[in-house]
Amino acid sequence: MEIRLLKKGYKNNEQFYKDFLEDQILINEEYFSGEIVFINSAPDFPIYMAKGSEQERGQLFLEAFELISSSYLNTNRDIHFDEVFWHSLLAVYKRDYLLEQYPQIKDGINQFNNIVLKDFNWENYIYKCVLGAQYVNDQVTDLDERVRYYGLIFENLDLYNYIIKYEIFRNDSFLKNILDIIDELNLSKVMKAKITDRDDLGADERVGRRVIFEFNKSYPIIMSPMLEKEDLKELFLEYLSYYYQGTIQPQLM
Repeated sequence: MEIRLLKKGYKNNEQFYKDFLEDQILINEEYFSGEIVFINSAPDFPIYMAKGSEQERGQLFLEAFELISSSYLNTNRDIHFDEVFWHSLLAVYKRDYLLEQYPQIKDGINQFNNIVLKDFNWENYIYKCVLGAQYVNDQVTDLDERVRYYGLIFENLDLYNYIIKYEIFRNDSFLKNILDIIDELNLSKVMKAKITDRDDLGADERVGRRVIFEFNKSYPIIMSPMLEKEDLKELFLEYLSYYYQGTIQPQLM
């Protein structure tokens, strides 16, 4: 499939939004840079998972992980980590799918920007899924195990967001080790729990966020992304003890 890339100027552009709604982008040469990307397959997949029940959102994330893994990760990393590629694919080639799945796009340019043209960073759902799928696939070969790790990412999404927010922690082995530790010690609910007895912290602090904050604070004195799992686990439990004094009940093997 041929993907024509957009040139600069399409963001926050009322005319571009209008042409998207009226299906006029592809016939307007002024929007394109002249660069073309070829991709074998570009299936539809969920790109916005802010709504729905926990179960519904989990299913959408799993679908996105699996379709990205099977199709889009086959491209060069310079492509599937490129914002312009994704914005071009969505705005030019996925219009009908997006309007069907996310009719709120028609409500105004702010919805369009938030769903279709969101900056490609840790707050973007496609970015979360591309990075997560890439890291899991680089570390895990068994397909069933990959699905399990995709589920662990969603189960620990708040923590995952804080890991990928910091560039120093964007590391496949660090992510896998952290997920393994949380899973083995049955700590997903603890990681998501609000910290309610610390007036010195913010209003909506979570245990997992603070643990990652402590890892970040100790870097580069402690190169936590480079640590072996057992060494990382020791630090993890130390930082956890700063914010959680409850009982830890490991998973039964």
